[in-house]
Amino acid sequence: MFQNKRLVLTALFALVGAIILVACQPQVVTETVEVTRVVTETVVEEGQTVEVTRVVTETEEVVVEVTAEPEMAPVSKDLVVCMAQEPATLYPAGGSMLAQSAVMHAIWTDQYSSLSYDYQPVGIAKLPSLADGDAVVNEVEVNAGDTVLGADGEPVTLEEGVEVTNAAGETVAFDGTPVMMKQMTVDFEIVARNWSDGEPVTSADYVYTYSVYADPDTPASKFTVDRTAAFEATGDLGVRWTGIPGYLDSTYFLNAIPGGANQIFPEHAWSQYSAAELLEAEDVSRSPIGDGAFVVSEWVAGDSIRLVRNDNYYRASEGLPYLSSVTYKFIPDTNQMVAQLLSGQCDIGTQDGMDVGQSPFLIEAQNNGLLTPYFQTGTVFEHIDFGINSYGDYGDGVGRPDWFEDVRVRQAMTMCTDRQSMVDNILYGKSEVIHTYIPSVHPLYPDGLTEWPYDVEQANALLDEVGYVDSDGDGIREDSATGAPFHVTLGTTSGNEMRQQLTQIFKENMLQCGIDVELYYLASSEWFADGPDGPLFGRRFDLGEFAWLTGVEPSCGLYLSSAITGPIEEGFGGWGESNETGWSNADYDAVCNAAASSLPGTPEYEDNHKEAQRIFSQEVPVIPLFLRLKVAAARTNVVNFGVDPTQNSELYNIYELDLQ
Repeated sequence: MFQNKRLVLTALFALVGAIILVACQPQVVTETVEVTRVVTETVVEEGQTVEVTRVVTETEEVVVEVTAEPEMAPVSKDLVVCMAQEPATLYPAGGSMLAQSAVMHAIWTDQYSSLSYDYQPVGIAKLPSLADGDAVVNEVEVNAGDTVLGADGEPVTLEEGVEVTNAAGETVAFDGTPVMMKQMTVDFEIVARNWSDGEPVTSADYVYTYSVYADPDTPASKFTVDRTAAFEATGDLGVRWTGIPGYLDSTYFLNAIPGGANQIFPEHAWSQYSAAELLEAEDVSRSPIGDGAFVVSEWVAGDSIRLVRNDNYYRASEGLPYLSSVTYKFIPDTNQMVAQLLSGQCDIGTQDGMDVGQSPFLIEAQNNGLLTPYFQTGTVFEHIDFGINSYGDYGDGVGRPDWFEDVRVRQAMTMCTDRQSMVDNILYGKSEVIHTYIPSVHPLYPDGLTEWPYDVEQANALLDEVGYVDSDGDGIREDSATGAPFHVTLGTTSGNEMRQQLTQIFKENMLQCGIDVELYYLASSEWFADGPDGPLFGRRFDLGEFAWLTGVEPSCGLYLSSAITGPIEEGFGGWGESNETGWSNADYDAVCNAAASSLPGTPEYEDNHKEAQRIFSQEVPVIPLFLRLKVAAARTNVVNFGVDPTQNSELYNIYELDLQ
């Protein structure tokens, strides 16, 4: 058998060699060429015979030998992306799955991207700005019947008694007299490009897309839609957004499609459908017409989606995309995904199928030159919150001492928490300790922030200063007024190994400072339930651990006094609000609200956001722990791939990815 295989291989190589030899044999051909010569002729001039030398160019046929070079087939570059989930739809307004985003980046051109806590234009020529004049704030007169932004921040029809903020920044009650208010207008220039069927993208497509998102049948937020006075074309490649009077959008430069959309829809192909029909139409959800680098070639349900190069892509003259095709394979089992990466059946393994638990194996694979892992801190941060002001008959002197009202206790417990050991032991040292609600790489991270160190000695000294001391020598401090031991509970979600590890580390840390922590774990549905029933947002807890999402805009609003959870009729923000600590600080409220009412690029916006963080870090209503990791991996021959902290999908630049 082995000899037969050798004979077959020998014959195959001989055949290939013969083909190459034939292809490379010189061939005799006749060509017509121009030949330049110097000639001397004898002529008669004025009765005398003389010789004249001149240069002549003639054509003649010559026999030449030409060696034909073998034709090389173009190189096909086929990328295979393995991810854990299969998209439910490829219609942008039909869902928000991470797996869906990974594919949509290839089919559509985003209007903007969000990289490294900043925004970058893609489908629009630039981000408009007040400084450049393509965003302006005018003063306009409003009258009864006009839609404006009320003083409470909600859109309202202007009528007698309605309170609004006038152009001078004063809150006034409308009495029928015209009022001057501020109104924002923003102009966008569209990058010239085509749909995948060859039709040009125009401003009409943008206006059409807005109408779809504004439709009640489209399942998308109507926040910006409700605050839009007009969205109109200003030419074939220009659109203008105008907000309702009183609404100054801090992210106005993203309103190329008001309503939060980042992809546009082809009016010529989709206007036949209603907004409700778009959700169900198969040509929209399974093989949509886009303006991106690739088009859908095949979708095998439960297995894969294959995309091929879009011949009408507007950057084709630059050689983009570099890839011939992209195949997305659905592999829900993480171990199988890693195995296929190692065997070369996958080129990229996405973050939806990996987590920090694979870190040791990925690091080992990297050391052996097999894979390139990517560990990127994201926009989700874990934190432990103090029940500073609880609700109803829980805590704050009812059933337990008011342990956390004194800021020195919160500061001491922060210093007693070994957050770096959490990063090292749980996240393999790949993340970072966080000291406020944004990471240190954020452009609005301030100087002068209080970064509490891990210092057990200083923490104990601070607790002694407060008056919580261990009077009976059992290792646990007591409240001097009641004699109650410093015993508190810490709750979080069940079934989460990372949180079980970090809460155990925290419990051990607190014993070093004479604080006894009892751990408990609840199902997410119970832990995060709205108040008054849920323990966390019902403000009926001692300590609570969970995660918040940060982003390009610092999230100071999470901890405003107006966001304290509780019944509105009792002066709180409502049970659906975010500030479950009950912490209230007038100085913090003032600068956070000032930042929120300012526009990016102004000193007021930057200075107030920074000052809010300084107050927050000093007051520590929560103990910020660390940033969660995004984990992905790729074969070593994948070029231009990376994971960004503020871009959800790592395939945002699929048109630039390449294979060596």
